[in-house]
Amino acid sequence: MNIHFRVELSEAERNELTAMLSGGRQAARKLKRAQILLAADAGSSDEAIAACVGVGASTVYRTKRRFVEGNLPAALEEAPRPGVARKLSGKEEALLVATACASPPEGRACWTLELLADAMVQLTDHGELSRETVRRRLGENQLKPWRRDRWCIPQVDGSFVARMEDVLDLYAERPDPRRPVVCFDESPMQLIGEVRQPIPAAPGQPARYDYEYKRNGTVNLFVCLDVHRPWRQVTVTSQRTAQDYACCLRDLVDIHYPEADRIRVVQDNLSTHTAGALYETFPPEEAHRLLRRLEFHYTPKHASWLNMVEIEIGVLRGQCLDRRIGERDQLVSEIDAWVRARNASGARINWMFDTQRAREKLARAYPVTSNRS
Repeated sequence: MNIHFRVELSEAERNELTAMLSGGRQAARKLKRAQILLAADAGSSDEAIAACVGVGASTVYRTKRRFVEGNLPAALEEAPRPGVARKLSGKEEALLVATACASPPEGRACWTLELLADAMVQLTDHGELSRETVRRRLGENQLKPWRRDRWCIPQVDGSFVARMEDVLDLYAERPDPRRPVVCFDESPMQLIGEVRQPIPAAPGQPARYDYEYKRNGTVNLFVCLDVHRPWRQVTVTSQRTAQDYACCLRDLVDIHYPEADRIRVVQDNLSTHTAGALYETFPPEEAHRLLRRLEFHYTPKHASWLNMVEIEIGVLRGQCLDRRIGERDQLVSEIDAWVRARNASGARINWMFDTQRAREKLARAYPVTSNRS
């Protein structure tokens, strides 16, 4: 460092650096270089600048040199660094991606970074390959071969679209007390009891419970949700037979909607969700009487998300059932308390997906007829 570089800023450059420091929304290294240039312009020595800014003497020297030999942007910006050459060529990276997307080795559930690194060593001329190299290349291609998302892929045809639009049109109708729309579904629930008494929370100590538990059997939850008013009902049964389903529909007709002319029920395609379940449970006259008050609307297969009650079941599980409940009586009591509070609060499902949005969002999924332009 024999050469002494003298920094002389113009008024515009001095104002620019001062504004940069007062703003503070820059990288720390860039701000330090601005401080170095302003101090050098004021006549401070390199040693004083280094001590004041908190950098080494070499940093002061390089910053002044880049300004004198170049310009202000050259002194402020960090020069690109060459770095280490990529270990995998373009073809080798493509081979890594193809391998990660293929089936894992026999006996392994999925690819890991170590397995992929070993596979690349066998498929290329590399003597070794680190898991970090594999991780970075996979990250650049947004690949996580050890992750799997479960997704139901429906067959979108005319029947799917017809059922979807039928349900969405029901949701969009104006409320009619004489013809209510009720979403219906069921969900299994396992009764899980404690083997040892949990320890309640205390200041500085979270609640604790033992990992061991005991299974006390299962029950089934039949859940009804009114689309147009803040009402829901949950019935706990020991099973989910056709007879249990039929009894829930009878309660819907005679207890919950006795004044309704016709109750339109939105439900999925479970084998017990049929009109025949009523005839298998009640005498023909009773089954016929109930069916005259009911109208069934089915969601498309593999499209349970169209049933609004699915959202309500998720809320029920999150707010009430996300814990161990070992006895049926306790479960019924807890669910009844939740239902009363939620109905009293006026809680509703804010459904925003309608037929028009379906035609816009799922336009490519709609079957194309021969006469469509």
